[in-house]
Amino acid sequence: MLVVAEVSKLAETIMSNVPLLAGISNDKEYEEALELVEELLDNYDANLVVIEALSNVIERYEDESLRFETFNLRQAGLDPAVETLKVLMDQNGLNTTDFENEIGKKSMVSQVLTGKKNLTRAHITKLAERFGVAPAIFF
Repeated sequence: MLVVAEVSKLAETIMSNVPLLAGISNDKEYEEALELVEELLDNYDANLVVIEALSNVIERYEDESLRFETFNLRQAGLDPAVETLKVLMDQNGLNTTDFENEIGKKSMVSQVLTGKKNLTRAHITKLAERFGVAPAIFF
């Protein structure tokens, strides 16, 4: 088992070789971080720890950067269940008439998609079963 000193030494080595892990401070570094993740994905298993750490740094930059402020504000106002449903519809080539068994008639599905009605727990359970996903994906 590695001792704390050895783990700290490994972390220090990683940080000195990948200074972006300390944080991203501008758009150039952000683009460099995205490119590095792309390259690391070619050998995902071997690079998993660095990919995860770099992904966290990228996410933090995207959350805090003025560059993404409008996008982040728009995303904050979206219902994750509805957005998930929209993605599943798009991926599977479905429309509002395809959910009578899970949500109801076309008008009800349209109201859900426009935010006038909410998906219920029963809807989400049926949708999860239909698409073979965990209900948690809607939250």
